[in-house]
Amino acid sequence: MKAMSPLTRKELLAVLQAARESSVRGHCIFLLAYAHGLRATETAQLRLADLNVKDWTLRIERLKRSKVTTQTLSPNSERLLDERKALRAWLDARPNFGPYLFSKPNGGCLSRIQVYRLFRQYAKVAGLPDAKRSPHALKHTLGQDLVNGKWDLARVQAALGHASISSTAHYFAVSDSQADEARQSVLMSAPR
Repeated sequence: MKAMSPLTRKELLAVLQAARESSVRGHCIFLLAYAHGLRATETAQLRLADLNVKDWTLRIERLKRSKVTTQTLSPNSERLLDERKALRAWLDARPNFGPYLFSKPNGGCLSRIQVYRLFRQYAKVAGLPDAKRSPHALKHTLGQDLVNGKWDLARVQAALGHASISSTAHYFAVSDSQADEARQSVLMSAPR
């Protein structure tokens, strides 16, 4: 199976901008998916009761035998990445129906296919290549962003809610040339 490519920062912002221009709801759905490394189904199954606006936390029930986590909803100077403002805007506009944060008009839960189709629509408008037009690319983007930020394996695992460290380890894959560069760096700096 080919690894999914994460989005670049420019691609991430472009898809969030396309979503925001289309709907407050779409922007909020995909910002939360990125910021918390959510799968499409996990995003769709978020409930209003999972959101605590007093302390700006979100309870996330992960799938695939992964962990239940509570994570902070972060402000951000980049308006497209400000979770609190996005959620305030959505809660102000949200029709009063159903227990789900992003309920369908009948109050039911969105399906993962609906989330997938919505993301593909925004990704196409944003000009993303077809290989990156899956909402799961957002989870991979967060994982790669954490690794690029030099966070260790255990923290990346916790942030993504992985139950198994092997699910997280693929974000840390290195090429032979990267490994050789690291080895040479240590050898060159070793005391003589």
